[in-house]
Amino acid sequence: MTIVRRTLVAAVDARPPLFAGIDLGGTNIKAALVDSAGAMLAFHTEPTDVARGPEDAAARMGRAVGRLATQAGVAPGEIARVGLGTPGPQDLPAGMILRAGNLPGWENFPIRDRVAAHCDRAVTYANDANAAAYGEFWVGSGRGHSSLVLLTLGTGVGGGIIIGDLNISGAHSHGSECGHIVVDASPAARRCPLGHPGCLEAYASATAVKARARDALAAGGRGMLAGVAAGGNLTPITIADAARGGDTLARDLILETARWLGIGVVTLMHTIDPAVVLIGGAMTFGGDADPLGREFIDRVRSEVRSRTFPVLAEKTVIGYASLGGDAGSIGAAGLARLDHLHGR
Repeated sequence: MTIVRRTLVAAVDARPPLFAGIDLGGTNIKAALVDSAGAMLAFHTEPTDVARGPEDAAARMGRAVGRLATQAGVAPGEIARVGLGTPGPQDLPAGMILRAGNLPGWENFPIRDRVAAHCDRAVTYANDANAAAYGEFWVGSGRGHSSLVLLTLGTGVGGGIIIGDLNISGAHSHGSECGHIVVDASPAARRCPLGHPGCLEAYASATAVKARARDALAAGGRGMLAGVAAGGNLTPITIADAARGGDTLARDLILETARWLGIGVVTLMHTIDPAVVLIGGAMTFGGDADPLGREFIDRVRSEVRSRTFPVLAEKTVIGYASLGGDAGSIGAAGLARLDHLHGR
């Protein structure tokens, strides 16, 4: 997967109306201004500064919309609507962020309406992974397909499902939580950080890869990875580096991660039958640009082929996402565009 910040287009070349998208994370706030075709005119990022609280962040996100207009050289009034993606859990109809694990202390906060007040725009509110999925569907690797599942591999496993412009958010704002589908129902199943047994996040997240590596080393694993762990620097990056250096245990851990991911993908395929399944996030082992990343995705595909119907195995596209860190802000803007187009 090659991730390159998209080239900014000039305002004179943009297709109005314009939309701002905001991606709120535990570390950074990212905001993008895009036109109706998904071309990016401006981009802004700043630290979230979680300790300053949600109201302060809402005010800064509101100001970011104005900064985007200034950067692009357009009047603020040309921004028709704003999209906002935040981590869950949420009450989406109420516009509330309930209790996000990477935003400690931000509980039961009406973030949609507070951002709207600060930017003086209607705000479309979504789960951050769903927003990223829509970005990939609209202008990323899912472009031209009728439906998409996005799995993001990072500290956890995020998920987003888009079916024909419909963002699957669910009756209780917990739709598309693909990281918590069950892939291991055994009594000894691993647990994710939320305590759920056997879910995909417990096996295919960066947190899970590190935990499985520590368990393998404690059981007697040797080689380059043992030295890495002894140095206190055991991460998916160092595990991948060890695999590239010929460490068998490291390579086995990565390919086993792909196997678990493939099991999860099959469940989603049998439930939704999407046209394309994309893998994104920070832990893609270099993606298509790296032999290890290509081996990883091939292992996912082979696991899928061994477990699904022949038609699905042949026709479902399984590959890497392409928008990288821009997906959330672009997708949030895209969801705002949909609400604008449909008069919602």
